[in-house]
Amino acid sequence: MRALPFLIALLAAAPAMAALAPGAKAPDFNTQGALAGKAFNVSLSGLLKKGPVVLYFFPAAFTPGCTAEAHEFAEQTANFKKAGATVLGMAGDKIEDLQRFSVEECRNKFAVAVANPAMVKSYDVVLPNYAGRSTRTSYVIAPNGQVIYAYSSMDYRNHVANTLKAVQDWKSSHKK
Repeated sequence: MRALPFLIALLAAAPAMAALAPGAKAPDFNTQGALAGKAFNVSLSGLLKKGPVVLYFFPAAFTPGCTAEAHEFAEQTANFKKAGATVLGMAGDKIEDLQRFSVEECRNKFAVAVANPAMVKSYDVVLPNYAGRSTRTSYVIAPNGQVIYAYSSMDYRNHVANTLKAVQDWKSSHKK
């Protein structure tokens, strides 16, 4: 973990910009996910069949900001579900680390998945100078695959509140 202080310093200094603007088509993916410590295959297209998806990229499991953000998402999982949304965290970690993170930090409430370098690039969330890692960027993706909200900030605060509001606003405008 000698790289951890470097990563924390880098994260604090790095600017972050969401590249997929609202209206863009979210790239589909297939990867390994973990929920409550159990690994499974996950795809964006599969999740979108259930409703909107909150897809949030975070730099690394078990770092202070990423842990705090996971705790906030865990606390709000019921509200996301009430609004019809699925939350999926994405990081460039090994599945074994994400299995543990899904239990310890996500509190068995939502899934996290492996974001490989191609996925990180396709969502344009590459963390400068740190290969294989992503910026802290949150997207809300409508069931048709269209990005309806994007927020990028290395500060974990506001990601959960902002994405929940975006999902709730989408839901209220799509009542049948």
